[in-house]
Amino acid sequence: MRYVPALTLPLACSLLWACSAKTTESPVQTPGRAETATTRLLDAGAAALQSKPPIDAINTYLDGFHFYNGHPEIQMEAHHYCSILNEDVIQCVIFDGNTEQAKLMGVEYIIDQKLFAALPAKEKAMWHSHGYEVSSGQLVAPGIPQVAEHALMKRLAHTYGKTWHTWHTDQDKALPIGVPQLMMGFTADGQADPKMVEQRNRRLQIDAAKNKSARADIPIPRADPAANGWQHGQVIQLTDPTGGHLHQPAKSTPEASNSRSTR
Repeated sequence: MRYVPALTLPLACSLLWACSAKTTESPVQTPGRAETATTRLLDAGAAALQSKPPIDAINTYLDGFHFYNGHPEIQMEAHHYCSILNEDVIQCVIFDGNTEQAKLMGVEYIIDQKLFAALPAKEKAMWHSHGYEVSSGQLVAPGIPQVAEHALMKRLAHTYGKTWHTWHTDQDKALPIGVPQLMMGFTADGQADPKMVEQRNRRLQIDAAKNKSARADIPIPRADPAANGWQHGQVIQLTDPTGGHLHQPAKSTPEASNSRSTR
């Protein structure tokens, strides 16, 4: 019999998000020929005949913000679709939107503080804490009942995430070129672009003040001092051998993008 973690019940409620969450389109169009009738037929056949256990296990939608490690001023919204491996480990695929044409931006691995405590200090520097993302209301689970989201956020408050982005659509990359980049999460007020956060909240119809107030009773543990390495001058990042460099994207239409930073 398949093990079902205690957290599964509130997380499973996130299946309801599709009925109520607003859509966010990908900011880039991928070059390539349109699908042919043959391709569509093969796709439909595969969907009907092939089982996809790893995909079926994805039952949670989280929306939050990331920035490039070493470049906290370059920020973007990230749509996480997650599955629970056990009570202490969650894995997420990250997209730049929540529609069928969203681009797969990267992955995030989330572990409980008990597992994180056992990691070597040099490894910890590549992980970011989730306490502030929870308490500030920046991290949300669109579309699920408040009681379910509260239970989920209480669980995530004492976890750490390791995130790599592999397709930099926030940099207007129409194809996944360049190298993966290590991403981080915000840890204090004043770090996230308020325009980016407000635009996301408006688009997804999120009441930020209400969210923050509702989470005031969630205990937020002190972050491990070895985590969030960027805050201590331990910036770990891959150098792009193609010569690519990060840039601040131009301001985009609020309702047609995934809230890329304009600061």
